[in-house]
Amino acid sequence: MSSTDSETLGENPETPFHDLDHYLAIPRVSGLALSPDGRRLVTTVATLNAKGTEYGTALWELDPEGRKQARRITRSAKGEAGAVFAASGDLYFTSARPDPETPDADPVNALWMLPVDGGEARVVLTRAGGVSGLLAAKDTGALFVNASVLAGSTDEDSDEERRKARKDNKVAAILHSGYPVRYWDADLGPAQPRLFAVEPGPDPEPGKPATVDAAAPLKLRNLTPDAGSGLRDADAVVSPDGATIYTSFSKPLARADSRSVLVAIDVATGTRRVLLDTEGMSYFPGPVSPDNRTLVVVSESETTPASAPQVKLHLLDVSGGVPGAGSALTPLAHDWDRWPRPAAWLPDGSAVLATADEDGASPVFRISVGADRGTGQVVRLTPDDSAYTDVVVAPDGKTAYALRSSYEFPAEAVRIDLAGGVVRLPAPAERPRYQGSLERVETTAADGTRVPAYLALPEGATAGNPAPLLLWIHGGPLGSWNAWTWRWNPWLLVARGYAVLLPDPALSTGYGQHHIQRGWGEWGKAPFTDLMAITDAVVQRPDIDETRTAAMGGSFGGYMANWVAGQTGRFKAIVTHASLWALDQFGPTTDAAQYWLKEMTADMALENSPHLHVENISTPMLVIHGDKDYRVPIGEGLRLWYELLSKSQLAADANGETEHRFLYFPDENHWILQPQHAKVWYGVVEHFLARNLLDKDLPVPAELGL
Repeated sequence: MSSTDSETLGENPETPFHDLDHYLAIPRVSGLALSPDGRRLVTTVATLNAKGTEYGTALWELDPEGRKQARRITRSAKGEAGAVFAASGDLYFTSARPDPETPDADPVNALWMLPVDGGEARVVLTRAGGVSGLLAAKDTGALFVNASVLAGSTDEDSDEERRKARKDNKVAAILHSGYPVRYWDADLGPAQPRLFAVEPGPDPEPGKPATVDAAAPLKLRNLTPDAGSGLRDADAVVSPDGATIYTSFSKPLARADSRSVLVAIDVATGTRRVLLDTEGMSYFPGPVSPDNRTLVVVSESETTPASAPQVKLHLLDVSGGVPGAGSALTPLAHDWDRWPRPAAWLPDGSAVLATADEDGASPVFRISVGADRGTGQVVRLTPDDSAYTDVVVAPDGKTAYALRSSYEFPAEAVRIDLAGGVVRLPAPAERPRYQGSLERVETTAADGTRVPAYLALPEGATAGNPAPLLLWIHGGPLGSWNAWTWRWNPWLLVARGYAVLLPDPALSTGYGQHHIQRGWGEWGKAPFTDLMAITDAVVQRPDIDETRTAAMGGSFGGYMANWVAGQTGRFKAIVTHASLWALDQFGPTTDAAQYWLKEMTADMALENSPHLHVENISTPMLVIHGDKDYRVPIGEGLRLWYELLSKSQLAADANGETEHRFLYFPDENHWILQPQHAKVWYGVVEHFLARNLLDKDLPVPAELGL
């Protein structure tokens, strides 16, 4: 999928999906922040650098009324992210770009501020360990940051000294006394996250002449000095009055287990109190009501080999002081058979806006909150088949803003009329054009359950010219094909003439708890038979070529690709990325073994483990894995590769030759994030598919040096 011949001659490709360099250059939008007065809307846009080797981010301002063109408001080589408006209207963000005031200092991820009245952004706070997440109280000037501290540090000066000593002595060793020790692609420790209040500091040179824009430096006050590792991967919100931070907090349990409890941190004193702590349940904070009296709470039940998790919303009365552990929860929309993600309250406190996966989409819903704070009515506000994120509400309560995507377009900012209607706002970039069509298809499983899917078809697919079919299996497995994805984008292969099938089998979200429970603990049963059923239905179409099909998947989708390979020889090729192979090996070595080992018993893991069926595999497989993948450790890919070459029906011959292939990335993780590696990924996938489905020998990317 390198540059086309036409482009070599100076012509543009038909669409960005016909050339990977053009595809990688499509700007990527993420995040949304709305100013307190509702007049400014800011998003983050990632663009590819001139060398095509990495993405840089910048903040862009959008017109909430949709009249003015989007405009870029920051620019630097290091990029900017995490935009948050303070109550004053000043815009805060983080960036590792050099501070003009201290150009010789090593850049760290510092806190920057862009004044409400305009002008240059300036550093307002920097520290050796950098800062990350920002929180701002909606009604006051209170500002908070998440920042890491070396566990043995006593204050900021001590932390800086310890970091310098480790760096100068080139020490990377970490001594652990608890679990987990890794997360996705990060080695945990020795630094631990803390929540800090950002406050005015002393003037270092009082009375010294300066310009009128001079301001005293800011300082940090550690609100959670004794948090240990409790705030790792925590969700936190701040009350509108800035008096209280509510956050999930990891509670260690016996046998290296843990769960999340809900705590409240009094900003004035730093006192931390546990609000909700129930065996077998984890709690996470949602938004706080405009009057500071009610907190939305998300609960997630602990998984067992017999029961899938259940996600529910609640209301917690936090008026009259912070309640203690065991406070009563009021159910909110518990009859709604979806997994909601609360986003924001309406300004009058009458309802909460939330998103949830639903039948191939992720719409915005309004959940009414009555005078009794009881279970509310759920009303869908966005009728289209799109996925919405980053929902924020205008001060008048009549309008909301969000990012919206679907398989027809990447994330874009929209205005939602809460009385009905969605309008796309002028964007930093135009929608990329693709060729082909998208259909919603479905079939019925043997137990009568509906199995839905999206089908992306190339132009020109007809009964006289049927398209080869690629079955794409999503990861998770608790997820859904319902939003634009950069990593698994069907239009790249549709541009090459393939049809791409995107099913939501058992275990997928958006179809009710029963659809999840059907496949729970039995990955090789209903999820597999659902996938085969929808494939059977689609290959009956005259515009699909049943004789040329392949299966592909990543993570859980990779697991399922491995399972498919050992159960059926119907496919001409199988691509398995970051995949689970030997479940007894995977369980204790993944970064979240405490979760996985509660999901299946040892017997269940073996019963559903693909590695026990390697002798049945007669299909050429392309194995892809990154060495920095801690969620599905590289041992899964290495063992899969060896056993394919030593035990499958396409094992290496006397000359060491095999039809299988292994694409290995020493410095990538669960995802392939570096642009040029993504280009290699797609190039090798296209080569492998063409070789086995089309009987074509396309060249592999030249960058592989082969």
